[in-house]
Amino acid sequence: MDIKQIQELVKLINKTSIGEITIEEDGTKITIKQKKDPSQKIYTQAAPASYAPPPVISQATAAATPMPPAAAATPKTDNLITIKSPMIGTFYRSAGPEKPLFVNVGDEVTSGKIVCIIEAMKLFNEIESEIKGTIVKVLVEDASPVEYDQPLFLVDPS
Repeated sequence: MDIKQIQELVKLINKTSIGEITIEEDGTKITIKQKKDPSQKIYTQAAPASYAPPPVISQATAAATPMPPAAAATPKTDNLITIKSPMIGTFYRSAGPEKPLFVNVGDEVTSGKIVCIIEAMKLFNEIESEIKGTIVKVLVEDASPVEYDQPLFLVDPS
C-alpha cells in the first residue's frame, strides 16, 4: 500500500462516522483512527503482521541475574533521614545568585536551620531542617522544579 492510498483512506475516514479501520496487506498492518476532538490528531501505524511482544522474564530468571557492581558500591542509607519538599515549586540552594549556599555536603544542621528556599507562585518559602545532623547528599539541582514530598537532602543524624 502506498502513501497516496493511505492519504485517501484518511480523507475517507474523516468524512464518515467510522471510528477506526485496520487494513493488513503484504505483511503490513495499518490502523487509522478517527479523531474524537479537535486537539487529537489522526495517526497511522505500520507494523509487520508477524510482530510478537517482547518475552516476559520470569521471577526465577530475574532473581538469578547478578546485581551490577555499581549498585553494590552505593553507600548504605539505612540510618539516613530525608528532608523532603513540603510543596511544589522551584528549589534554590541560596538566597540569590551571588549569595552563599544555605548548606553544603558535610555541613551540620540543627532543627530550625534554613536548608533551602522553594519558590511557589512568586513567594519564596524558607525550608527549615526539622532534624539535627550532617548533610550527606544534596538530591536536587539548584533552580530545578520539585514536587510535593520529593526528597531534597539526605542527613546523617549521628
